[in-house]
Amino acid sequence: MLSSDKNVESIAQLVESVKNYVGLQGEYLKFNAVEKVVRLTTALTLAIIFIIIGVAILFYLSFALIYAMEPLTGMALAYLIMALLFLLLLIIVFIKRKSWIERPLVRFLSEILLN
Repeated sequence: MLSSDKNVESIAQLVESVKNYVGLQGEYLKFNAVEKVVRLTTALTLAIIFIIIGVAILFYLSFALIYAMEPLTGMALAYLIMALLFLLLLIIVFIKRKSWIERPLVRFLSEILLN
């Protein structure tokens, strides 16, 4: 009878330990998910800020270049040259999109989500 009580007590302790372990694993998964969401949100926010600042810089630099070309080419031709430069830039980015955008983005997201 005495050994039966010890077995029941051991099983009760084991069940309690398993419940505690499962609870701690759930908490760990929650914290891990929150950390990944925070890292993704931070990265997205920084990317948006850099894109906005980059577009503003490109905007002002393009107008500076247009006004610098105006005495040589005239206003309309300066705008046309700038538009062609932007079209060329767009084509280059489109051609190199896998190596410049897709692969680094996949690498970054897999690093955050799979760690």
